[in-house]
Amino acid sequence: MRLLPRHTTSRLILALTSIVALVSGVSAFLSARSQQQALLGEMVTAADQLSHGITAATWQAMRADRRDDAYEIMESIARQQGIESIRIFNKEGLVTFSTDPKAAARVDKNAEACFLCHAREAPLVRVAAPSRARVFRGLDGRRKLAMVTPVYNEPACSSAACHAHPEERHVLGVLDVAMDVDPVDRQVAAIYWNAIGWAAVETLLIGFLIVIFTRHVVIRPIRVLIRGTQAVAAMDLERRIEIRTGDEFGELARAFDLMRIMLRDALAEINQFTRLLEDRVDERTRQLRFAERKLIQSDRMASLGQLAASVAHEINNPIGGVLNLVTLMERLLTADGIPAGRLADFQRYVRLSVVELERVGRIVSDLLAFSRQSTPARTDADLTGIVNQTVALLRHKFELAGVRLTLRLADGLPPLRCDASQIQQVVMNLVVNAVEASPAGGVVEVETRSVPAEAAVEFVVRDAGAGIPEENLTRIYEPFFSTKEEGKGVGLGLAVVYGIVQAHGATIDASSTPGEGTTFAVRFPLTTSAAVSGNAAVENASADSGC
Repeated sequence: MRLLPRHTTSRLILALTSIVALVSGVSAFLSARSQQQALLGEMVTAADQLSHGITAATWQAMRADRRDDAYEIMESIARQQGIESIRIFNKEGLVTFSTDPKAAARVDKNAEACFLCHAREAPLVRVAAPSRARVFRGLDGRRKLAMVTPVYNEPACSSAACHAHPEERHVLGVLDVAMDVDPVDRQVAAIYWNAIGWAAVETLLIGFLIVIFTRHVVIRPIRVLIRGTQAVAAMDLERRIEIRTGDEFGELARAFDLMRIMLRDALAEINQFTRLLEDRVDERTRQLRFAERKLIQSDRMASLGQLAASVAHEINNPIGGVLNLVTLMERLLTADGIPAGRLADFQRYVRLSVVELERVGRIVSDLLAFSRQSTPARTDADLTGIVNQTVALLRHKFELAGVRLTLRLADGLPPLRCDASQIQQVVMNLVVNAVEASPAGGVVEVETRSVPAEAAVEFVVRDAGAGIPEENLTRIYEPFFSTKEEGKGVGLGLAVVYGIVQAHGATIDASSTPGEGTTFAVRFPLTTSAAVSGNAAVENASADSGC
């Protein structure tokens, strides 16, 4: 449970009001206590004067030994308002007269009324009035003030013929006057209540003034500062803090406003620098993309150069066949045309020539398609078709290297949203690397497959080479890093492959076992629609095959 207010200004008001209440309360208490002491002092003085008045009034009667007259005077005085009792007792404590019939016949010298004078071996003769007064509670529970006044043995008494008191006896007895303190107590109680009331009024009035003062001098500037900080937090750096005072809040507002201006200027500089940096980054990005396209095209041209010998041999064979067929057809021709018996042979030679020329046309078309520099464009393409078309260009390379090709190409794969020419370059680089890494008699496996669980299609190439050392697997995609012999590579092929794969949001994974070969797996993500259609195609193929 929260005992203190949450706001600092409320705590300040509460603290100041509490201090005022404490000071007012202590001041009122001390004032009332002082008035109480003054009233009691006045009452002691009045009791002392009354005691001396009684002594003076009865002096003549006591000197003439008219005790009844003296007792009657004291009885008459005791009946006055505010006087409780009057009694006289001698040096031995024997009560010789009392207006209170219930009073004891003897006074204990160790009692409070006698202890002050009889505490020593030689009793005191002269005692000041305040020391002779005492306040006590009577049998009725009310407070009383009693004043003891010694009755001295004056020369007129000691020399009188009617008295037997020797001159060396200084005190003949003690006059004890008891007065009611209840009126004074009521007056003191009224004084205390008045003090409490005035203290409460002062506290409320000063607390109200503290609230008004705090609201205008503290709370209002603090709220302005809070709104200013909130505006800065909301990046509203044009809003000024309007505090026009010469105190600490004014200095704080001016310092905060200066900080706001500096922050605004710094932010403007940062924004300007950011825009400049963005422009430079865009320019560098365009330059890098242009360089990347150049690098990809250069790699394509390098791959095209590697294909030159293979393609030339592929074209030479059908061209040689066509030349032979043309020679045969030339021999069949005579001045009269084609002999009737050789027309079927002539037609067969023509058909074979057409077949061989179509073969040359396909080889040239595939080569032109691979070498053509096209604008990058993403379209739906068949991964298996791309692999088939690319591998067809490399069949003679397999024959020259003495490496067998094993194809495991899945039909009906979902369409892949990609740049077909770039994907063809990926296939070309990976397959060429696999052929060059495999020894004569080795097998290179090329596979395409669907991965429905990840909504992707995958292209896999496995070779039967010596493998890649584990410490080099993390560096194979670095530009100009190559494990081939001098003059057989510059280390850009896999770097280009990696860049194309990353640009398509795909992943490439290389795993290698020394002495057994290396496997590259490229996984291409599919769009949502392509993934749904691909899963349906896989399910239909499974149903058709009886799986």
